[in-house]
Amino acid sequence: MSFASEFKEFAMKGNVIDLAVGVVIGAAFGKIVSSLVGDIVMPLLAPLLGHINFSDLAFTIATGADGKPVLVKYGAFLQTCFEFLIIAFVIFLAIKAINKLKRPHPDAPPPAPPRSEILLQEIRDLLARK
Repeated sequence: MSFASEFKEFAMKGNVIDLAVGVVIGAAFGKIVSSLVGDIVMPLLAPLLGHINFSDLAFTIATGADGKPVLVKYGAFLQTCFEFLIIAFVIFLAIKAINKLKRPHPDAPPPAPPRSEILLQEIRDLLARK
């Protein structure tokens, strides 16, 4: 098998394509969540915390060779943590909804046993009668 045909077989597998779609959708979802946190959640929290812009929160630890301050931007870190929590919560809700859809309906009759199990029960019953 040539290198090109081997690569084509690998690239066309369903799992690779599904993963690529997931990465693209995940990147788009990340932008939505970043906007939600930065444009909606943080401005709502700002009045409660004294109109602090979280992304501007930082403290200086030194001065660089170019004369600019070296900052530890903990506000950006806090905002990223909020984004992570929102993403994790939304994924949790999505998986919970998918699992709920997978559960059989309570009114649905139980599935019939497999044919092999029925045959084994018949053999057991015949042997028990002898």
